[in-house]
Amino acid sequence: MEFKQELKNYQNLINEELEKHIKKQKCLEEVLNESMEYSLMAGGKRLRPILVISAYTLFKEDIKKCMPYAIAIEMVHNFSLIHDDLPAIDNDDFRHGKLTNHKKFGESTAILAGDGLLNMAYITISEDLKKSNIGDIAQKIKVFEEFTKAVDRMIAGEYIDTEFEGKKISADELEYIHTNKTGALLKLCVRMGAILAGCTETDLVKLTSYAEKIGLAFQIKDDILSEEGNEEILGKPVGNDKAMEKCTYVSQYGLEKAKEILAQITKEAIDEINCYGEKAEFLKELALYIQNRNK
Repeated sequence: MEFKQELKNYQNLINEELEKHIKKQKCLEEVLNESMEYSLMAGGKRLRPILVISAYTLFKEDIKKCMPYAIAIEMVHNFSLIHDDLPAIDNDDFRHGKLTNHKKFGESTAILAGDGLLNMAYITISEDLKKSNIGDIAQKIKVFEEFTKAVDRMIAGEYIDTEFEGKKISADELEYIHTNKTGALLKLCVRMGAILAGCTETDLVKLTSYAEKIGLAFQIKDDILSEEGNEEILGKPVGNDKAMEKCTYVSQYGLEKAKEILAQITKEAIDEINCYGEKAEFLKELALYIQNRNK
């Protein structure tokens, strides 16, 4: 199957699963539920849950076991997007070509919708733990522990990114921001899928390295797109990072050097999983997709 078709199939699967978790009932919080659904189902690449599933399928075929964790991570991701777009942080008006949540529903509702999605992620995992068999519990608790710590690191990375706006920082500080802000969740996704599939420690080391590299590559590409992307394709304004004096790979190294670093890191990520042969073909293509994407 061609990569683009396989990616589309994964995206459709994730969307179907997310639909099952959206609160549909009529109640006093109807507008809040609508706000949560608005962002969760707005589209997007669904890269994080796809990474969970594709890491899992390196070792096992039946993906039911990893699906709740794939869905939960997408809820967390959308929580972070809603809050990132707020006036106090990135102050963005558009996301995926649509009004951002706070522009559509108001700032207070958007904040609470983000909170609601974060909590829904923990509910999704707790419900899975409740019905798991004894043999899986220890493994899933390990995954849940990593889940909580990665979300904590993502929030910390966002904080540092905001605090360092307009300041001159070192290359190490820039990498720290990106490793936590974006990389923490992407690394978590790969590790969750692999651990849930019962991989060996050797496998986990290789896949963690792959995940760390594509996580950094993803953020570098975001920095590049913020500098020279197509607004119509991106679905959001270009140039916000520069306007807000954010610390990026482009501001630190220049556009061309950032592209060189991106290409090198992508190659290193692919090299880490060459040992898996054809079974890792999708993960290799995913690394190239991150490098070459236009949104």
